[in-house]
Parts: sequence; structure tokens; C-alpha cells
Amino acid sequence: MYDCIIVGAGPAGGTAAYHLAKRGRSVLVLEKESLPRYKPCGGGVSPSIAEWFDFDFSPAISIKANTIRCTWKMGDPVEAELKTPEPVWMVRRDVFDHFLIQQAQKQGAELKDNVEVTGIEFQSDRWQVNTANGSFTGRYLIAADGAKGPMAKWLGFKERKRRLAGALEAEAPAQVENGHIAHFEFGMVKNGYLWNFPKADGYSIGVGTFIGGEPQDFKKILDEYGNSFGLDVKTCKQYGHALCLWNGEQKLHTDNAILAGEAACVVDPFTAEGIRPSIFTGLKAAEAIDKAVGGDINALEKYSEVINEEWGTDMAWAQKLAGLFYRFPGVGYKVGVKRPSAPQMMGKILCGELRYGDVAGRAIKRLTPFGG
Repeated sequence: MYDCIIVGAGPAGGTAAYHLAKRGRSVLVLEKESLPRYKPCGGGVSPSIAEWFDFDFSPAISIKANTIRCTWKMGDPVEAELKTPEPVWMVRRDVFDHFLIQQAQKQGAELKDNVEVTGIEFQSDRWQVNTANGSFTGRYLIAADGAKGPMAKWLGFKERKRRLAGALEAEAPAQVENGHIAHFEFGMVKNGYLWNFPKADGYSIGVGTFIGGEPQDFKKILDEYGNSFGLDVKTCKQYGHALCLWNGEQKLHTDNAILAGEAACVVDPFTAEGIRPSIFTGLKAAEAIDKAVGGDINALEKYSEVINEEWGTDMAWAQKLAGLFYRFPGVGYKVGVKRPSAPQMMGKILCGELRYGDVAGRAIKRLTPFGG
């Protein structure tokens, strides 16, 4: 019988496993894929996550980007060097996620990969987790099985109003020039943006839309964007996937179980950043389960409160900003992105040094006269 079973070995699951094992709790992580496994993701990580761990992430970082370059329909560029103490980390998710789980294993967490969960049963005060490889029992359960995972539904979170965004990504192997620049393009896609993030051996290039609207030809848009960098994304493997955006206050706990990572819908509705919020939920999930195992009967409820207060409050601002910016992107680009201080602010938000609450009021005022 484990203190906690974690389903999913992404950033949320790995973080929770690390911090629980470090506190001396017995932890089992179940992951349906074999690790390391590919995961479509731009792979931009806020360096501020380092403060939540006591080890060096260098082996898991592919390259660091200290410059942001924004364009409107591939023209009208704005480039800014980030004045943050540490640049944005660019990671490959197979390497990054596996590295995090390995740190958890060093602390004593157990990993069973290539094991798919087929169902769960609550038995008075514990969870039985069934897999094709047998059943496992844990006092507590963390569902960290991502945007498409079945755990949230099985745990009874059926009626959540999930805001799903769509993204299409391609990994383009290339000789990387200017590997310190992260590119954002705002005019070629409606209700979202395109990105080109450098890695040591190529680019992660993608397109996403974060507010509904008419369907768009993602493949064609991505192809055109890739061509502007001399990349033929038609020859690259392409991955479409859903993103679970934050959509207002939500209950993230139930009997002896909590949701973490994208299963908890924590993706930033403005930038689509998902790794830092997932890690934050993993950290807080570990704290909550540790307290619950120690006898605190309100620990899981407090987890829902903490995520809503410490992440959700800021995401409410991000949602307001996204609503205005992506509906009137031309105006947003002119009065938002092209301001000399704007890319710096964007960089600080991406690096975790600034919160939306610090800047959104002013930004919304600038955007509102045009959009009402």
C-alpha cells in the first residue's frame, strides 16, 4: 500500500513524486508510455521553476533564449533582449520530463512506465488503481494524466466547463542560427499566434488558437510560417493536440484524490504556457498529500483553494487580456506589442518575474477604447 499513487509522469506528476518522496512518503508513478517519450510542446520553460527544487536543471535544458522577436504577418518586427537574470529555458519534453522523474526516483519514488491505467475504485479510505499489469493500492491519488487523460472523468469531475485550445506543432531538425531568439508571430492566425522556439538541434514550430472561432487551415498556416525560416515543415512529423486552458475557479479535489497539471486545466489562456503551472500544481499537490497523510483532514480542500488563489487569480487577468488582444490583434500589436516596454514585460511574465495582475489593468485600458 503506497501513501500516494500518481498517474502520469509529465511535469506535474514528476514534481509531485519528487517532493513527496523527498518527504519520506511512499510513491508510485504509473505512466502509460515508455520513458523517455516524445511530447508535442513548444518547450519554453520559465526559469523561476528552479526555486521550487534543490537540484540543477542544466542537463535537461536544450538551449536558453534571451531575446524575444515578435512579428505581424511576418513584417513589422519588434525585437527585445530580456533584461531578466536568467533567460527562458528551451527544453525537449522527452528529456525534461524523464530528467524530473529520475530525480524523483533518486529520492525513492517508484516508476512503472509502459503501464496504462484501466480503471480506479475507491475502497472506503484508499484507492485501488487497476492496470493491465495488475492492481495497486494507495491511500491517496494524484491524477496528472494530461489534457486527454480519463482520470478526471473517472474521479467524477464530469461537468467541468473545460476550455480547450487547439495547437499543431512540428519538430524541424536544422542547423540552428540565432539560437537565443524565441519568435512569436501574431498576424497569420486568428485568435492566437505562431511560435518558433530554438533547440540545440532544430526548432519547435507551432500554431495555436486560444479563443474559439471559425476553423482555420493550421497545416497551411504552419507551412507558410516554416517557409519564412527556410524550414520545410511538410517533411517534418506534425502533432495536433488540445490544451486545457484555465477557465475560472474550480474544485480540484475529491475523496482522497486531486487533479494536477493539464488534468486540472491550468494552461495560461494568454500565452498557452503549461509547464510552469503544471509544476506549480505538482508542488502544491505534494504538500497537500503530505499533510493529508499526516492527518490534516482539510489538506485537499486547501489545495483547491491555493491553486485558485495563487494561480487562478492571475489567470483571470490573463483571460481578460487574451479576450481583448486576440479579438483585435492588429490593435493589440500596435498598442501592445510595439510599445518599447511590451516585449520586456512579456519576457518577465514568461520568466515568472511579473504577474498579469501587475500589468493587465494598464494593458486592458490601452486595448479597450478600440474594442469596447
